[in-house]
Amino acid sequence: MIEELLTAAVAAGSAGALYVAAGARVVKQYERGVVLRLGRLREQIRPPGFTMVIPGVDRLRKVNMQIVTMPVPAQEGITRDNVTVRVDAVVYFKVVDPAEAVIQVEDYRFAVSQMAQTSLRSIIGKSDLDDLLSNREKLNQGLELMLDSPAIGWGVHIDRVEIKDVSLPETMKRSMSRQAEAERERRARVINADAELLASKKLAEAAATMSEQPSALQLRLLQTIVAVAAEKNSTLVLPFPVELLRFLERSAQQGPPPAAPATPPAPPAPPSPSV
Repeated sequence: MIEELLTAAVAAGSAGALYVAAGARVVKQYERGVVLRLGRLREQIRPPGFTMVIPGVDRLRKVNMQIVTMPVPAQEGITRDNVTVRVDAVVYFKVVDPAEAVIQVEDYRFAVSQMAQTSLRSIIGKSDLDDLLSNREKLNQGLELMLDSPAIGWGVHIDRVEIKDVSLPETMKRSMSRQAEAERERRARVINADAELLASKKLAEAAATMSEQPSALQLRLLQTIVAVAAEKNSTLVLPFPVELLRFLERSAQQGPPPAAPATPPAPPAPPSPSV
């Protein structure tokens, strides 16, 4: 009789230990536990640490509270200025309400991923190519607002959205390269023209100053000869005044001066009358 009681007690103890072990759960520091008892949500959220549930009655869902980094697959679309591009992004989000994340949406990760892809395609269609390339901060903020509005009802907070890369067709890349090259060439020509204008003004001022003193031109000529001779060249080129060339040219066109007409001989004197 005693042995039967001991056996029954041991069996009951073993069953109780197994029951307790089946109901024991451990929630990690970065998780929160949501308990569904007979299909109904329990209001109390299980904190990190050891917790107990009723086996067969309660179901514990652990929700990760860490920030999740989710890449958004590259989406192809046409911008507002009719350029085909491929844009990919990354979404940073976290769960702020574990109960809403379990009850309101079947799979909040999949829902955020699909919403991010849809919003990214919408942003592509509403933006110009220049905005995608140079004004990404504004597009990131708009994309974040588009994702955060429905995600609040799922107990999810969108922390940040970043556009990673914008892929362009090769023809568009070549066109943009030619455009940038033409723009740089235009700037170079404008700078050269400004330099020529400034140099011409300075040269005009120098010429006006030299015209007041004719000897200044000769001094400038001698200075040029000294500068050229310093290079140890075998040939020395001297500037020749253009005015002298013009004088010689006019002289050649006029020819030699005409000779003076010869004086005709004087007529013979008439004979004197005889007496």
